[in-house]
Amino acid sequence: MKVLKRKRQGRFALQVLGAAAELERALIRERSIAGLKAAVARGKEPGNPGLRRRDPGALEKARQGREVARDEIVIAHAQEFLPTVEALRPMTAWDQVVRALKGQGRSRPWDGKPWTPNSLIRAVRRLAAAGLVRQEVLDAAPKRIDSDDLVLMVAGLARSEPGGTLDGIARRLQSMGQRTPRGGLRWSRSSVKNLLDRAREQGLVREPETA
Repeated sequence: MKVLKRKRQGRFALQVLGAAAELERALIRERSIAGLKAAVARGKEPGNPGLRRRDPGALEKARQGREVARDEIVIAHAQEFLPTVEALRPMTAWDQVVRALKGQGRSRPWDGKPWTPNSLIRAVRRLAAAGLVRQEVLDAAPKRIDSDDLVLMVAGLARSEPGGTLDGIARRLQSMGQRTPRGGLRWSRSSVKNLLDRAREQGLVREPETA
C-alpha cells in the first residue's frame, strides 16, 4: 500500500512539473518572439553574435541551454515512457526496455527519433536526479538466471502490478509487441503462467499470499 501511494504521489508530481514546464516554455517562446521582432524593428541582425563568431563561451552557454530545455521536455513527457521503464527495470536490460518502448510506438519526446539505450538511460538519470523516479531503476541488471529473457520480462511486469492477472500481463506483452516463446504475437494465459511459474521458481517473483 505504501509503495502504491508513493508511486501515485510521484506520478502526480510529474504531472504538475510537466504542466509547469510546458507553461514556462510557452512563455519563453512568446518572450523570445517578441524580443526578436523588436530587435529586427530596431535594425539589428537576429541571432547571438557570440554564436556567429563561434565564441567558445557562447557555444558552451548554448549547449547548457539546450540541456536545460531537454530536461524540461523529459519531465513534461515522462509519463509516456516512465511506466514501462519502472515495470521492467532493473530486472531487464536497457536494450530490451528500448524494444518494449518501440513496440508501443514510443519515441524520444525532444526530437521524435527512436529511443536508444544511452538516450533512455540519460533521460531516466535526469528524472532520478530530480527525485522523480527510484534510484534503483538505474541499478545494473542482474546476470541472467535463464537464457529466456521472457522470464525476466514477465517477472518485471508481475512485480510492477502485484494484483495483476494473467490476462492483464498478456495484454501488456501484446501492447509492447513482444513475441511469445513460439514466435507469435498473441499471448495466452497458459504462456504467461508458464513463464510466471519459472520466475517464481527462480525467486524473481514472490508466491501469491493465501487467505
